[in-house]
Amino acid sequence: MLLSGRVLLAAWRRPGPGLGLGLGLPRTRSALAQLNAVLGAELERIRDAGTWKNERIITSRQGPHINVQGSEGAILNFCANNYLGLSSHPAVIQSGIEALDQYGAGLSSVRFICGTQNLHKNLEAKIAKFHQREDAILYASCFDANAGIFEALLTPEDALISDELNHASIIDGVRLCKANKYRYKHMDLADLEAKLQEAQKHRIRLIVTDGVFSMDGDVAPLKEICDLSDKYHALVFIDECHATGFMGPNGRGTDELLGVMDRVHIVNSTLGKALGGAAGGYTTGPKAVVDLLRQRSRPYLFSNTLPPPVVGCASKALDLLMDSNDIARTMASKVKWFRSQMTAAGFSIGGMDHPICPVMLGDARLASAMAEDMLQRGIYVIGFSFPVVPKGKARIRVQISASHSEQDINRCVQAFQEVGHKHGVIP
Repeated sequence: MLLSGRVLLAAWRRPGPGLGLGLGLPRTRSALAQLNAVLGAELERIRDAGTWKNERIITSRQGPHINVQGSEGAILNFCANNYLGLSSHPAVIQSGIEALDQYGAGLSSVRFICGTQNLHKNLEAKIAKFHQREDAILYASCFDANAGIFEALLTPEDALISDELNHASIIDGVRLCKANKYRYKHMDLADLEAKLQEAQKHRIRLIVTDGVFSMDGDVAPLKEICDLSDKYHALVFIDECHATGFMGPNGRGTDELLGVMDRVHIVNSTLGKALGGAAGGYTTGPKAVVDLLRQRSRPYLFSNTLPPPVVGCASKALDLLMDSNDIARTMASKVKWFRSQMTAAGFSIGGMDHPICPVMLGDARLASAMAEDMLQRGIYVIGFSFPVVPKGKARIRVQISASHSEQDINRCVQAFQEVGHKHGVIP
């Protein structure tokens, strides 16, 4: 037995051709070496293209003033989705602490097994009430909500008509869906109508669009889209991640802003931006839609439920928003001031009247270099390039928060002017 064991061990260790255990390790090493070579070449191409994305390390809470590893003193943050400044709001934090204490850190389960607590159902009811819809369903993220809705709702008998610049999560959700797919030019109503005409042969027709497009800050023409949906008997779906909480008179989103809340049928959005900034997403709309998602939506059925502290934080953020929209009202004047000052300085700013203010630069290396120079001046912004945005459309995406002061905004504009002069972007 001892000799036999030694022979087997020698065979396992022995390199070279032949049959038996000796081939396992060398083959594994060979396959891994091949993978490393392929990935190494691809990573080098990313670096050469100037689109490599470094992750800066924050050593403080999220907010308008943060600490960044490697930088001295407080840094002004102008690139978070913390639109209402609620990520570190004392009441939001306290609500998360109380939920942690009462309900625990998590449920170690999906919703339908043993992962539904009363606080989850309460938040879903609160979301539906806020959006003035029949029901709502929670997901781990809005990416999951978008990935899980189209496949569950639509079949090969149906059609999905999607804006070409919709968010990556919508694109991935559409790919999973077996419905007939049509893509219309960005916010091009004539092309949308042509696609709707072509799709008339299908049973259900669903128009899919971002309410606000996250890279450009432009707002979908929802009134005209709803007019076309009425004309061609289609349904309307909108992703409101960059609108919920601060767009519209009561912060309900672009459908409220444009007066079409009763004409938009399904809304997907996030708890991870204006509503506390922790995590989570949701779908809200007709009860039958939500009921079906609970039965068939794969990200919902096979992902752990949202942790209680996250639910507690989001619930309190919604309470604050529904009690008063004073915070959201401060946004408009701050956005207008930043845009006007940057335009007067000679910069090209994308979108209009939205806290997403893309400083258009075109070149990926330029966007990255300017972002680094801004950090040296105490301003945290990030350069966006391919594949996050199309090639040749690199920019620095500035995001205004209700928690920014006028002094903060003026300091940011001044830094942009200095860096813009340095790199020849403005005269």
